Amino acid sequence: MHICFISTEIFAWGKYGGFGRATRLIGRELVKRGIKVSAIVPIRKGQKPHEVLDGIDVYGFDVRNPLKTIQIFRNVNADVYHSEEPSFGTFLAKVLHADKKHIATFRDTRLFSDWIIEFKYPSLNKLQVIFNWFYEDNFLVHWALRKNDGNYVAAHLLKERARKKYKLDRVPIFLPTPVKFPDEIIKSDKPLVIYVARWDRRKRPEMVIELAKQKPEVTFMMLGSSRDKKFGEELMKKIGEVDNIILPGFVNQFEDKEMENYLGASWILVNTAAREGLPNSFIEAAAHQCAILSSVDPDQFSSRFGKFVQDDDFSAGLDYLLESDRWKAVGQAGYEHVFREFRMEYSIDEHIRIYKLLLKSGTPNS
Repeated sequence: MHICFISTEIFAWGKYGGFGRATRLIGRELVKRGIKVSAIVPIRKGQKPHEVLDGIDVYGFDVRNPLKTIQIFRNVNADVYHSEEPSFGTFLAKVLHADKKHIATFRDTRLFSDWIIEFKYPSLNKLQVIFNWFYEDNFLVHWALRKNDGNYVAAHLLKERARKKYKLDRVPIFLPTPVKFPDEIIKSDKPLVIYVARWDRRKRPEMVIELAKQKPEVTFMMLGSSRDKKFGEELMKKIGEVDNIILPGFVNQFEDKEMENYLGASWILVNTAAREGLPNSFIEAAAHQCAILSSVDPDQFSSRFGKFVQDDDFSAGLDYLLESDRWKAVGQAGYEHVFREFRMEYSIDEHIRIYKLLLKSGTPNS
């Protein structure tokens, strides 16, 4: 069995987002089980046209060279093409390998209003957002998804959203993103709040800095970095004025265990984003018994397993979780939920079950 993932990133070569993390993690675990795995992604600076990453054959293409891109897609001859969030690559794979099986996992289905937020808070610049919109959300992509053999969602809230947006004839099925549970969790003796996200404008990391100013008795740990050098420098200047922020920098969770240690020590994960799907960081934090303090509430993660901040008053939300150690109970509830729905063994087993059913009967839901 040969599975080919199609994604806009794969958590390497300077691009470290949620789509890429999921693609690399699922691919790595499938390789461990003896399955041949490829991935086709836009090439990044420092990336060769063909690389091997965790046993995954990664093929990079330059979107500015359509003929070469088509050739790359044509050359990767897999049994199943699995899009981790739809893109123009979904369409190319469908057209060039019409006789093979095709599925997609919707990870962050963006409506027009969501693209407006992306445009308002660009990671690099507004022109890049416009390009992403055309590449990931054009009518050819929509057509390919309606022709798919199966469509899935990484969060329950995306089921109806994706069905309506892409005019699917069936509601997509939930397919959990895998998470590894730590062997041991050792919490900090003192309040520790962790921020795990790219330092992008849409993530609003400046709000974490402001929260740290308001809570000098609490230690804050901000992981990540910014792709926008100027924006990153502005944030670092603000952080320099605050004594209770720790900066471990960017942590590659595929290469070391530091992320596991940081989450294990933390009491609360804070998320200040203007919009999100279901962040991988929510699932990982819950697997480490962290409460969630967030301005978004996908699948009621924040309201059930922490505090949903609807008015950007993160200070009051943090007080609520720290009062009488509420964070412990909701963190434990999150841990139990994630263990039931997202644990590594269950998620990978489900992926393999779907692939086998596709190849055996032509439908993943037989």
